[in-house]
Amino acid sequence: MNDASTPADSPLGKPSVYGDSYDPTLLFPMPRAEKRVELGLTGTLPFFGMDVWNAYELSWLNPRGKPQVAIATLLVPADTPNMVESKSMKLYLNSLNQTRIDSQEAVVALLQHDLSAAVGAEIQIKLLLSKDFGKQVMGEFDGLLLDRLDIAVDRYAPEPELLRGAADQAPVEETLVSHLLRSNCPVTNQPDWASIQIRYSGPAIDQEGLLKYLIGFRQHQEFHEHCVERVFMDIQQQCQPSKLMVSARYTRRGGIDINPWRANFPLSGMPPNARHARQ
Repeated sequence: MNDASTPADSPLGKPSVYGDSYDPTLLFPMPRAEKRVELGLTGTLPFFGMDVWNAYELSWLNPRGKPQVAIATLLVPADTPNMVESKSMKLYLNSLNQTRIDSQEAVVALLQHDLSAAVGAEIQIKLLLSKDFGKQVMGEFDGLLLDRLDIAVDRYAPEPELLRGAADQAPVEETLVSHLLRSNCPVTNQPDWASIQIRYSGPAIDQEGLLKYLIGFRQHQEFHEHCVERVFMDIQQQCQPSKLMVSARYTRRGGIDINPWRANFPLSGMPPNARHARQ
């Protein structure tokens, strides 16, 4: 792995050579702690969750040299010390293209070893082989669409003060959805597009204020995982829900989509990894 750990040291925004030899040192870990300190998170995390990566351009050679292809799903727990910069992930996966590997199981073991070492904890890997591509689940977030609201917007930076909960009214349990989340890469300033789902119990959140807040990320520079944690913490602090889950599904870049979710209450199961129309 690379020794440097800041986004500016990563492969982002730099010309890259796509090699054809397996090279785990291409992976670029970045500590989560710095951004979490910015959000006031210095002790036990007030949430749990997962960063769900789907890699659509995974390929390797079988022992006879025949190319194999698969879709890889990487499940990275939110409490790992590090995350991996996405371009470095693409370069790493590309390094497998001309590598002979004995079996699907050996591919999973290799990915699990290298990526667990990069993030500093055990992660899970699932492969969907080409014969099973038709089994991939498609779907969209369920919930009340915030985008239906006819609002005027003139501010494009996240403003937590826009978030308000009706503490003087009976608590509600609802799920709200928007497809208008856009943030930007902190290194290249390239746009990152996403749909976001907010599931909560507690004081009713003012929907117009929430939509304006989410649109406020439009010129904000931060990685996907950091944006989701920022949304979670701002809603938690401003609206005081008793239960909260924030999930985002970002559109694909470089053959990879990243889909973080964070929650603070027990779930019956992990949110479905359903591919959205824009993904």
